[in-house]
Amino acid sequence: MFVSCTAPKNIDRFMFQNYPFTVSERFMRYVQIDTQSNPDSNSFPSTEKQKNLSSLLVEELKAIGIEKAELDEYGYVFAEIPANTDKQIASICFCAHVDTSPDCTGENVKPIVHKNYNGGNIILPDDESQIISPVDHPYLQEKIGEDIITASGSSLLGADDKAGVAVIMDFANYLVTHPAIKHGPIKILFTPDEEIGRGVDKLDLKKLGADFGYTLDGGERGSFEDETFSADGVVFTFYGVSAHPGYAKDKLVNAVKIAAAFVASLPKDELSPETTEDRYGFVHPLGMEGTAEKASVKFIIRDFVTAKLGAYENYLKDKAEDIVFAFPGSSYEMKVTEQYRNMKEVLDLHPQVSEYAEMAIQRCGIPVKRTSARGGTDGSRLSFMGLPCPNIFTGEMAFHGKQEYVSIQDMQKSVETIVHLAMIWEEKA
Repeated sequence: MFVSCTAPKNIDRFMFQNYPFTVSERFMRYVQIDTQSNPDSNSFPSTEKQKNLSSLLVEELKAIGIEKAELDEYGYVFAEIPANTDKQIASICFCAHVDTSPDCTGENVKPIVHKNYNGGNIILPDDESQIISPVDHPYLQEKIGEDIITASGSSLLGADDKAGVAVIMDFANYLVTHPAIKHGPIKILFTPDEEIGRGVDKLDLKKLGADFGYTLDGGERGSFEDETFSADGVVFTFYGVSAHPGYAKDKLVNAVKIAAAFVASLPKDELSPETTEDRYGFVHPLGMEGTAEKASVKFIIRDFVTAKLGAYENYLKDKAEDIVFAFPGSSYEMKVTEQYRNMKEVLDLHPQVSEYAEMAIQRCGIPVKRTSARGGTDGSRLSFMGLPCPNIFTGEMAFHGKQEYVSIQDMQKSVETIVHLAMIWEEKA
């Protein structure tokens, strides 16, 4: 989608020409701090080490000149840049998460800058089997001549979402060092545990004090997401009949086999993440565990249309009943947990939030790529908590794996975008 937008005459199109961006240096520093979250932990945040980065961010915010910056007991960083205009303006929050995915190690991250990328394969030195190829990563073909940051091959990079963290920090630096830029109240929020779906569990929205928000957790330059999946978690627990295996004939009903038969009954060519794309949802078994007496299967259910989640869940329920019928003496339980909902249901009620973001992207000379996220962000839940919150690009790509990368120039354009966004909210007030 392309949005027509003309910048006001008082906007200097060269306002960043001589600005010494700090986003890449900050990013290189942040990714070397291990902040991996842990879905098996019952604490909040799930790993104490996330606070190591959060504490540093508070120190750096104060060094920039932002007096109101603090880290709370749950690992949230709150900061505020006061308005410098007499207009009555909505308070805008910019948010990113500090944790990295449990899917790949975040220890001993060694970031490497590949200057003036030439369009070929990027072979990572610590594991030469890790090759970032433009064939497998077509977006790289648009990055020729830019500076690409990768990890070394032994870990993920952490661009998801330390690129967003670094962008917001450089944005704050720009506003403080350019007081002529008019803006309303700016709130900054860094969250823990987003990667495990708990990012806003303990968030005090009243303390944050924002009216609208934007997460910085998107991919390609110019991409803007005002729609996410709706999501539920489902657990099926199957109960068998335990018996001594030596004397089990006509007695044992093996719950592991029941669970395995249940998973095996799922279609092979549809309804799964590996067979769907675009606007198609899925049913995804995440894991299975158990004994002969009791076994469970965990699912995530995703679709852009919230009503379809119930249809998928009823489909699974029918499958479970068929399987239990085939194993006389067995039974099952089904537990559904709401995880998040499509942010578009809220954002459509506040069209200016998306409109201003698209205007800001275009003011940077970038075509808007409005996309629908096949996943969720903190913004999904924040929107339904009362803080409408779409997602803006940072350049982070191939996240959650060792081939993750980000363009320095993409991060810089993200900084420019949210500076313009803060200005647009002031202009439109």
